[in-house]
Amino acid sequence: MKKAIQFGAGNIGRGFIGALLSQSGYHVVFADVNQAVIDEINKVKGYQINVLGTDVSKEYIENISACSVMDAEIFNHIAEAEIITTAVGPNVLPKIAPTLAEGIRRRIAAGNKSYLNIIACENMVGGSESLREEVKKSLNSDEIEFLNSYVGFPNSAVDRIVPPASNSDRNILEVDVETFHEWIVDKTGFKGEIPNIKGMELTDKLIAFVERKLFTLNTGHAITAYLGFLKGYATIKESIEDKVIYKYVKGAMEESGEALIKKHGFDADAHNKYIEKILGRFKNPYLKDEVLRVGREPLRKLSSKDRLVNPLLTAVGYGIECNNLILGIAAAMHYENKDDAQAIELRRMIDELGVGKALEKATGIEENSELGVKIVNTYKNIKSLI
Repeated sequence: MKKAIQFGAGNIGRGFIGALLSQSGYHVVFADVNQAVIDEINKVKGYQINVLGTDVSKEYIENISACSVMDAEIFNHIAEAEIITTAVGPNVLPKIAPTLAEGIRRRIAAGNKSYLNIIACENMVGGSESLREEVKKSLNSDEIEFLNSYVGFPNSAVDRIVPPASNSDRNILEVDVETFHEWIVDKTGFKGEIPNIKGMELTDKLIAFVERKLFTLNTGHAITAYLGFLKGYATIKESIEDKVIYKYVKGAMEESGEALIKKHGFDADAHNKYIEKILGRFKNPYLKDEVLRVGREPLRKLSSKDRLVNPLLTAVGYGIECNNLILGIAAAMHYENKDDAQAIELRRMIDELGVGKALEKATGIEENSELGVKIVNTYKNIKSLI
């Protein structure tokens, strides 16, 4: 039977990518550091997914096993696998790269010249390419030549909301997911025959879909969270049901959407329907998505290439009025969470440097620029606007 390895046995790994691989006929090996999860997978060899839409349906995932990324067994799995996927977080990719490199060396030693494709399913642009460069750091020139010939690293964009567990008493493998899911992969990045995987969509224009998700779902999600925080809401659903927040979030998504339409040539009617679909997902009564979870790590989300500033700068570049995106950035600057190191650092920056300089340091938008002045003024007056 075909073998796949899913690095990361968390909610996305189990509830999305690993599940699709299993449903496509692969034996899926989950590679993780959580020994309790690893032991439970190897004990029960299956788990339940609760699909939360207008009602709740259940799927059962089986034909799985698990191993620790610290165990030498993982190298043998890599030597035999047809496909490897990751859902570990961008910061963890460099940490698993040496393990992948050693597995590739095992393939070379075994004379295995069958093609292997490694897909990083992370919330980042160019994740697989980034992982490839990290893997190459652990290989010599002959091994890199083998990698270039037989190992593909197609980039991908993933989209599925996986909320925290609703019941702490249930099996640790059980996971809740929303009905909607999207996994788009760059077909030009594969080596050999492209595998037929349920739910995997292929494109040769991946960057357009990466930015569509970043500028729409991620932008809207973050702004909903930051405005919801300011108004004292606990969940995304509560926040988006506030008519004022809904107006600003939809407006921001329309501003970023106009930029996407101009940049990538998306059909305007189709994109507006995509915006409505995203807004509907935020209202899903089964997704108890917490404002504090969605708003976490505000400095990362305020960085120039991420979900708030990137769409703003892109839209401004096309001459688009962006009052709603500006308000979203101002709201993010107000975010506070004593359990979030980045939120603490953001507050320290504002207290010590002032709002304008803190904005400049966090976003790259100069304090005295036209945009900088607008954001600072909106920051100061935001309570009266919402």
